[in-house]
Amino acid sequence: MKLSTDTLRLIVPVVSLLVLLAGVFYLQPRAMSYNGLNLLFNLAVPIALATVAQMLIMAVNDLDLSMGTFVSFVACVAATYLHDTPLLGALILLAAIAVYAALGVIIYLRDLPSIVVTLGMSFVWAGLAVLILPAPGGTAPEWARAVMISKPPLLPMAIIASALLAIFAHLLIMRSSFGVLIRGVGGNQRSVQRAGWSILMARASAYALAATFAVAAGICLVGLTTSADANIALRYTLLSIAGVILGGGEFTGGRISPIGAVIGALTLTLAGSFLSFLRISPDWQIGAQGAILIIVLALRLLLNRLESKGGAA
Repeated sequence: MKLSTDTLRLIVPVVSLLVLLAGVFYLQPRAMSYNGLNLLFNLAVPIALATVAQMLIMAVNDLDLSMGTFVSFVACVAATYLHDTPLLGALILLAAIAVYAALGVIIYLRDLPSIVVTLGMSFVWAGLAVLILPAPGGTAPEWARAVMISKPPLLPMAIIASALLAIFAHLLIMRSSFGVLIRGVGGNQRSVQRAGWSILMARASAYALAATFAVAAGICLVGLTTSADANIALRYTLLSIAGVILGGGEFTGGRISPIGAVIGALTLTLAGSFLSFLRISPDWQIGAQGAILIIVLALRLLLNRLESKGGAA
């Protein structure tokens, strides 16, 4: 039986996650419990949300290098304004989403490199985060804290939330007309234009939706950490890109996999725990995570070649 392309895209991230999970259980058998899984995937939800946000930007053939600083900015807003004056905090976050939508429009109209524009915006978000919260502190909104530390039966909150996120993102991006439009912009923009759709509105919507997921990532992160600082999510830029690629997505062509992206985020989250169990120094863990990503991408390339040979035969 010949497997579909979407199924093949999911094979590598799923196998990677299972192999890492098996390695963690071998090194630390006590991790095979509710509390153990909760600790392993504690930060999975904000990373998965940021990865889905990055995936939406990549779906229109762009790349967001401000994702980490934007999530940090949101975390600072959530720990201050959203906690003290919820209405003002909500307005600030809505304004930030509007700015993201405007960025998508400007990049398209002026034909600017998204890497350059978002890199510049990363300094803006970082500066705003420092202005809001010059030193680590603040307090998470009670409702965000209550949701993130809740303990549902059978499986930890992080795993359930990640599964729901994967299903929701899949239905939204792969099964809805909106998702078809977004992927069409990345795959064949001229065909979308000929069909009468507005590329401008599609890109603005993709950026706005990405910002919405990133806002959710920042709020969830504060709910877990109970406080924030201007550098709390700087690594999310590279983690989100790696999660999308690890999950079967590509930089061009609108080829993405929402379920794979969430699995990729879970894999990267678990990789940190796995490397800690191996007693690898934190200074080397980022490099080790990069090595894991390269190995996984090599396996995916091998599968793609096997698929191509099978099709040619």
